[in-house]
Amino acid sequence: MRNNITAATRTRIIAYWITTAILTFELTLGAFWDFNLVNKGYVPAVMQHLGYPAYMAIIIGAWKLPAAIVVAAPRMLRLKEWAYAGAFFTFTGAAFSHVAAGDGIAAVIAPLVFAAITVASWALRPATRRMAA
Repeated sequence: MRNNITAATRTRIIAYWITTAILTFELTLGAFWDFNLVNKGYVPAVMQHLGYPAYMAIIIGAWKLPAAIVVAAPRMLRLKEWAYAGAFFTFTGAAFSHVAAGDGIAAVIAPLVFAAITVASWALRPATRRMAA
């Protein structure tokens, strides 16, 4: 019985770090895209298509990098909760923005997948990365 608990715990930790690595990678890469450092012109065109001003990407990008750092780093438990919430709102907001703009399902899938990864990382985090109940 003890081996099953250990195996389950090990699986949970591995799943946590995989989802957290994907989330922090996406947030970091997203910050570079939003700051227009990668693939110049793409994000401003998307923002215009969705009906947002171009500077909105800079505001969102400015919060993605600190969120990635806080999610990956130990401690900072209250900030970690805010970072997870911000990531979830960013991804679900992107999905709903594409729906509102009349985009097809293909434009909605990726943000919803990243929202799900955010929830999975949050739910799987070890006790040392949770606020006390």
